[in-house]
Amino acid sequence: MTMSLTSSPAPAPGASAEFTLPQRRHTDRRSSRRWLFSYAIRHPFLWLMLAIGAFSNAALAAAIPVLTGQAFNGILQQPPNMTILARSALLVLGSQLLRAVLQFGRNFGAELLGQRMERDIRDELYASLLGKSMTFHSLQPVGDTMARATNDVREINLMFNPGLNLVIGSAFFLVMPILVAPRYSPSLVIIPAVYLVLYFILLAQYLHELQPITKQVRQAFGSMNTRLAEVLDGIETVKGASQEQAEVTRFVGAARRFRDAFVWQGRVEARFLPLLMLGIAIGLGFLQSLILFRQGQINIGDVVAYFGLLQLLNFPTFVSLTAYSQVSSGLSASDRILDLINRKTELDQNVAGAAPAMTGRIEFRDVDFAYESSQPVIGGVSFVVEPGKTVAIVGQTGAGKTTLARLVNRTYDVAGGQVLIDDIDVRQWNLEALRQQISIIEQDIFLFSRSIAENIAFGKPDASRAEIEAAARAAQAHEFITSFRDGYDTVIGDRGVTLSGGQRQRLALARAFLTDPRILILDDSTSSIDSATEDRIQRAIFAAAKGRTTLIITHRLSQIRWADLVVVLRNGVVDAVGTHESLLRSSPAYSRIFTE
Repeated sequence: MTMSLTSSPAPAPGASAEFTLPQRRHTDRRSSRRWLFSYAIRHPFLWLMLAIGAFSNAALAAAIPVLTGQAFNGILQQPPNMTILARSALLVLGSQLLRAVLQFGRNFGAELLGQRMERDIRDELYASLLGKSMTFHSLQPVGDTMARATNDVREINLMFNPGLNLVIGSAFFLVMPILVAPRYSPSLVIIPAVYLVLYFILLAQYLHELQPITKQVRQAFGSMNTRLAEVLDGIETVKGASQEQAEVTRFVGAARRFRDAFVWQGRVEARFLPLLMLGIAIGLGFLQSLILFRQGQINIGDVVAYFGLLQLLNFPTFVSLTAYSQVSSGLSASDRILDLINRKTELDQNVAGAAPAMTGRIEFRDVDFAYESSQPVIGGVSFVVEPGKTVAIVGQTGAGKTTLARLVNRTYDVAGGQVLIDDIDVRQWNLEALRQQISIIEQDIFLFSRSIAENIAFGKPDASRAEIEAAARAAQAHEFITSFRDGYDTVIGDRGVTLSGGQRQRLALARAFLTDPRILILDDSTSSIDSATEDRIQRAIFAAAKGRTTLIITHRLSQIRWADLVVVLRNGVVDAVGTHESLLRSSPAYSRIFTE
């Protein structure tokens, strides 16, 4: 079965897909920076909240040393000037209450911005993954995809908050000493200005060194996640071969590589030179203010205030360690996510393509196919299936039977020749219209962790309960479904692990019957059905095949007998075509299938 998705305008260049889901706005995918920016500009009010909050935080923080200096001068007066002290105390209290309110708004806006960015990026990535071809999903490790879709997307959230939130806030703290110091003496600007220049020079060098390391950390995490996903997916094989310890060793190796990359990042952060420059700048600034005091250019309160202003440099310097590391990790994560989104697929949804109701005529016309960087799987295949006919495709393992069936619904595209449905090349069909009228039931049935009714109605979500039950009865599944306590509302596990192989395949048959496809493809779909059920299933399939074109990939003689036509594949080419009886007499390759 294939899922129907709503089509939309063609995707941006370089991002072709089988299906493109509707997006509220298009994004600029030419680079990860442009891509993030195209998301960020959607929230101007939140950025304004963040900027106002960050500036007011720094400005009101700078007010404390200024007011402290004034209060210090008031204390030194004889007698102490209580008016100045009271005014300074009230201003400090009021300014910090206002600062707290504005800080709440700033942090709320930054958190909301980060969450919305994560939501929108996750939506785009999920839609992109659904739109990729099977070739993409066959080559892309599931564990790495999950790492990008979960952890990397989360890293982008953290890049905006607290990452960029702290970066913007620290920038205002850096300039406050430069803006306020001239009120005491113009020369007091020199130390914070020099520090600011050196800070950005050293910061640029730090980020240049950090960026490739954070990228390696993200890649190592993806590799570790891939190893975990593969082991969990193949846990039955691991346990059956008693390879638990070997797999633990392999996973520990992947975890160690992630740890080493993370430790390497920590070493670079530990060598953050602005921390050293901060102590020197504060010491030199305090010394300069004392010299100016001895020269009578400033008073003792000014010295206290200026020293307090220099302390403002502590915040941006110390938060730079975490903030810029978070930004660097977020940028590396965005590179990995955008790389996944921009992966090209040869298939496209062909929105403007043909979309008529099928009659079901299939023609393979000199078809060739090969997987990427491999030898040809199919070569020069030609045969015709008339509407409503049943064709059995048989051959030894590896003959190309399943691949041939996948060309009908464009799971893969031919490398040469044509596959035509109703005399229209499948590449000229609207892909959604094509797949809505074709159902494929495979040997390896996938069932979602949902109720039995939802699994049957997956291809037709609006089906009524009566329609679902009728499809289940036709597939000989109603009896075992009603034996469960919750009946059709029974929730089954991923891949139907709570069901037997025969039960899973009967649910897949019910799913196909419900959608009433014009072309039905059965890929060895009754291989796990027990002999007691087989006869009933065969009658159900026979009834379902009436009036629709059916391709059966099977080795079961009981199914081959009632096929109108049998196509024998051998090493990717058509060896013989005919009825079961005629091929037994004329085709040695066909005879061997039932004798070996």
